[in-house]
Amino acid sequence: MRTADAIKPLWTSAAILRVVTFFFAVAAVVVHRHEYARLWLAWTALGVMALWTVFTVIAYLRRAGRRAWVVWSDVVVTSVLLYTSVWILSHQQMVDIDPLITTVWASVPPIAVAVLSGQIAGVTAGLVVALATGFARGAFTTDVVRDAVLLMGSGFVVGLAAVTARRSQERMARALRAEAATAERERLARSIHDSVLQVLARVRKRGNELGGEAAELAELAGEQEEALRALVAAAPPETAADGTADLRPRLQVMATASVQVSVPATAVQLPEAAVTELTALVSEALLNVARHAGDGAHAWVLLEDLGDEVVVSVRDDGAGIPAGRLEQAASAGRMSVARSIRGRVADLGGTIILESEPGAGTEWEVRVPREPKRGKR
Repeated sequence: MRTADAIKPLWTSAAILRVVTFFFAVAAVVVHRHEYARLWLAWTALGVMALWTVFTVIAYLRRAGRRAWVVWSDVVVTSVLLYTSVWILSHQQMVDIDPLITTVWASVPPIAVAVLSGQIAGVTAGLVVALATGFARGAFTTDVVRDAVLLMGSGFVVGLAAVTARRSQERMARALRAEAATAERERLARSIHDSVLQVLARVRKRGNELGGEAAELAELAGEQEEALRALVAAAPPETAADGTADLRPRLQVMATASVQVSVPATAVQLPEAAVTELTALVSEALLNVARHAGDGAHAWVLLEDLGDEVVVSVRDDGAGIPAGRLEQAASAGRMSVARSIRGRVADLGGTIILESEPGAGTEWEVRVPREPKRGKR
């Protein structure tokens, strides 16, 4: 489904302005026809302006026609037609500062460029048209400077409006997607609560009552119940228009009966690649806890946003890592920790600190800059 174009009204206005200013140019030619040095060239230029007006109006009214080459071609064609005034107007008309052949028709290209590419491009296009006006007049008089200010100012204002409209549309689209995702998550939560969670809760309760092997099944059911509750409660993961994503929901879904996850109240936006790597890193660290920390071990995941960097800590109260164990694993060919944790952090340009003692648990502290520098090892 194609989304609505937030700046379509600006394009429509530019097309209408192009038509209105063309008829003004026609009127100017009719009024000054007896004063031109080359009347035939004036009508020729007016004919070219008519054809170009039709082309640009059709292009600006259609989404497929709003391209950089179209708007900048408009700037070039308008500037060339504007300069033909050197051969069309008489010397007396130049002295009297009569309107150039394009008159106000030349004000549209900077607006079109600004709508497409923003205020800087709009100001640049206005400057180009203003320079063409100055060269056609043969001097950069006060009137030429005034026109330059108006052209560049209109390009800046319209460009700023276009950029603001696009950003507002992107924010609205993200809000609508988040609202729809939240509504769907709430619907699923109700369905899960009425079915899966109730069954898991009953299995957990009954298994604890029976004891023995049933108690082990009750523990597993309890873990799955906690995981489902965390999944339902977490905000839906989403990639923003600028390529960043919130790290919080990716970590929140890892919470279980034995894993506690703490995240800030506000979004922690990072590049999508960094979010993916950190999510995999924490998952690997928790997997190591499950494998090596021992029965009954608990883990804590803490996410901190320090502005210029993000800190992720994974701590457990398990058996700890004996001195030299990682080096022995690496020499034996088991490189999971080195590759999955340390390697990921190195790729993100971050640092990692490991603190562990036998019987005192293990803590990984990962610091990643807000703008990761990839490829450094």
